[in-house]
Amino acid sequence: MFKKPPSNIKTSSPLRNSDRKKLKHNAITAFGLTPEEGEALVPVGIQSVKFSTHLDEHGVAYLDHDGTPLWITLGKGSEDLIPTIYTLWKKQDLLPFLSTPSAVVPILVGGADLMIPGVIHCPPSLAEDRLVCIRQYVKKDGVPHLSAPLAVGRLALPTHKLRDAGQEKGKAVLVLHTWKDHLWEIGFKGDPPQDTPLPPLTGDNSADALSRVASDSDDEEEDSDKATTPPRSNAPSPSPHPAAEQPVSSSASAGVSYTPQEVTDLLLKSLVQAISKVLSILPANKFPIPATVLYSAYILPNRPAFPTRVLPPENYSVSPPESTEPESNITPTIATELTIKSSSHKSLTTFLKSVEKLGLVALKPPQKQQPDILIMSVNVSHPLVREHSPFVTVKEVELTAAKKATRQERNGQEGSEIGGSEVGIRELWKPHQETVRLFEIMEARVNDLYTLTQVRDLLEEYITSQNLVNPHEKAYINLDAALATCLTPSSKGKTKSKAGEEETPPVEFLRRDDIVKGVLKRMQGWYEIKAPGKDLVTKKGTISPIKIETKIRQGRKACTLITGFEPFLVVDATDMAEDLRKICAGATSVNPIPGKAAGSGMEVLVQGKQTKAASEYLMAKGIPKKWIVVSDVKGKK
Repeated sequence: MFKKPPSNIKTSSPLRNSDRKKLKHNAITAFGLTPEEGEALVPVGIQSVKFSTHLDEHGVAYLDHDGTPLWITLGKGSEDLIPTIYTLWKKQDLLPFLSTPSAVVPILVGGADLMIPGVIHCPPSLAEDRLVCIRQYVKKDGVPHLSAPLAVGRLALPTHKLRDAGQEKGKAVLVLHTWKDHLWEIGFKGDPPQDTPLPPLTGDNSADALSRVASDSDDEEEDSDKATTPPRSNAPSPSPHPAAEQPVSSSASAGVSYTPQEVTDLLLKSLVQAISKVLSILPANKFPIPATVLYSAYILPNRPAFPTRVLPPENYSVSPPESTEPESNITPTIATELTIKSSSHKSLTTFLKSVEKLGLVALKPPQKQQPDILIMSVNVSHPLVREHSPFVTVKEVELTAAKKATRQERNGQEGSEIGGSEVGIRELWKPHQETVRLFEIMEARVNDLYTLTQVRDLLEEYITSQNLVNPHEKAYINLDAALATCLTPSSKGKTKSKAGEEETPPVEFLRRDDIVKGVLKRMQGWYEIKAPGKDLVTKKGTISPIKIETKIRQGRKACTLITGFEPFLVVDATDMAEDLRKICAGATSVNPIPGKAAGSGMEVLVQGKQTKAASEYLMAKGIPKKWIVVSDVKGKK
């Protein structure tokens, strides 16, 4: 679909708040997301842009404020959302997956569809045209691993037929979008997340995996030339993606299976967990709750992250203790999707009516204005709620993963979402005036640039060679003529005195740190900047942190001012003002800094108190946090 660049690309425009809410609602409904997940995957500042594919199919791409595509729709007027690879990297269990050997992936990237012989794993009971993603299967030191999603497409046939097809030829997935295609190229182009170990199969799971699952990845790669076909000429038409079809995790391939009744029991436990932890503390004005909202926002997020620990299926022995780490490899893969469609009820309405009979909820039939069943109240004193033992939920595991990712970003362990590392900043000093003579005495080059560490080492070596450590106070250094002249240049080692006053005796000794600071103060300042994707820049002068200030202007109106960003090379005043206008949903402007000479720099003004948004924006561009100073300056009232 995107093996060639999109054409007829229109100018991107930010979505109105009402349109963004509608888009977020569509994503939550279609993919069974929680409201928090919907907010993360349809963020504030999202933009839309119209385009045409090389097959002349019209589409709309939804981009974040950095221009990375998050969602697309294909077809005029279509509202069927298709997540991009970037969105699937953020939430890898958004779609059920099929796996394929590593040798097949480059061919898929080239525009081919996935053929039946190229499938290693697939989920059970998925309908034709179902949206799925494709992950790479590979063995590392004998341990099977799965990559993050590398392609997204639609099933060419139901998975039960795919499983029965065995080694037959034919298409398995009609690929729409892949890693490294031209849609992916629009984004930040970062590396895929790390591969995830695939837990070993437990018990007799042959019914939950394709017969073609190989015992050795080399065998799979030998057949990879059979697994692809030239690109199709017509893309399949979009179809709805019911929330009830979404899997619990991205590992829904071969593994432990649950019966429909066991799925019902797990969903009941999920509802009890939601009542116990969330619904019991909701204020009365939050009711009634539509049935679909109860399901997507409360039941699905509160499903057990480790179902076998909550309700082991038949003929299964309990695994080791559970962990909230999403990468944990201590629990088996769950082959059954823990959703309403996999339960014994098959429909949400039937499930809720059975729950009402138990006395857990009170329902109200659909109304003319509200076609959905309404949950009027929940019974927090029900025995099932009172005797409930809490468990680790899907939502908790995902929040843990999100927090871990945030920590890694702050610690610089991962690249930022714009795909580059931090801006490299190095302060340097050059011998100047009085310090030139000192460096000549220390036999150091006077035209070189030195770091703080290099200056300190030179001085330490000189102090040791001249035996200048004070014998009575080891923390102090005796100043010889060279040091005294450098540190007190105005009187060549003596301190001036005012008329009629006694002269202050010259300084005879100082602490090491004071000597280093004094020498640096008299050297000429320089700095180096290495921005991602740009050449190293070396300039004379000192570099100061970017200032973000909140001021009160025109009575009580607050505004945020950003100055001093030009030396860091990654931020343009006009671009920053436009980006912050979208992020903060407020007015912005660019003006010369008041009271400064022309050419001294620009000042970006953002309406309101937006220091946090401005700081996060600058750090996302790669500017280290220590080079950003935030202050709150109150104006006159």
